Amino acid sequence: MAQYGKKAQSKVKKVMHEKKRGTLKSEKSGKKVTSRKQAIAIGLSEARKAGAKVPAKKSVSRKKSSSKKTTSKRRSSGKKKSSSKKK
Repeated sequence: MAQYGKKAQSKVKKVMHEKKRGTLKSEKSGKKVTSRKQAIAIGLSEARKAGAKVPAKKSVSRKKSSSKKTTSKRRSSGKKKSSSKKK
């Protein structure tokens, strides 16, 4: 059972060749891509848009802990300095 389809493989291959030639640019900003990981991410994104068999993006999930205690704000023990200047 393959995770990625042939279409996704060919898209990533094409994007990696563009990166090596120095012609790969980011979709949003238009800046040249130099990172290998970013190039792979762009290839998979293009494959998703084309309807290839690609797993969904990994999303970061945060666990909510209801047992967390709220901390009170710390108060400074010293006197506050007045910001007004005397003439």
